[in-house]
Amino acid sequence: MRPATFFEGGVVGHVGFADPICETLRQHLKVAATEVGATFHDGGTYVCMEGPQFSTRAESHLYRSWGARVIGMTNLTEAKLAREAGVGYATLAMVCDYDCWHEEHADVTAEIALANLRKSVESAQRVIRGAIDLLPADAPSSCEGEVARAIMTSLEDLSACQRRRLALLLELETGERS
Repeated sequence: MRPATFFEGGVVGHVGFADPICETLRQHLKVAATEVGATFHDGGTYVCMEGPQFSTRAESHLYRSWGARVIGMTNLTEAKLAREAGVGYATLAMVCDYDCWHEEHADVTAEIALANLRKSVESAQRVIRGAIDLLPADAPSSCEGEVARAIMTSLEDLSACQRRRLALLLELETGERS
């Protein structure tokens, strides 16, 4: 249960999250993957589960019945925090195992996942470098300004502690000198 919001301690805020992935970033990753010759699957649904344990066989089959293409233990928290911060976010998921649903493959272990992850690192680095090269330096995020529209608590009513915590996100004056 990782912290998944900047809005806490009396600060109420709600950001739109219907489409958690920034389409612009996703397209850059897709182009970069094509350019470096990486095998990739475009799109899909990601299920974030609370680890550190892997899925049970029943959970694995359930996620597949929902149409999930990737099951992982990260991504959701990062996507939520990025949206609240007004930062574009996209996922480059490097699949490293079949979980435990595939009868022709061994059930996932930490050793299997780590070995396959190590094999994917070079490809992931090439894709990310390529995507960075495609990004214009001044490209606005599709969720820029989200946080200012999302906070329902009156900014005047924020405590000094709340102002310090949210200062970067809201460009608030904290009254402190650096």
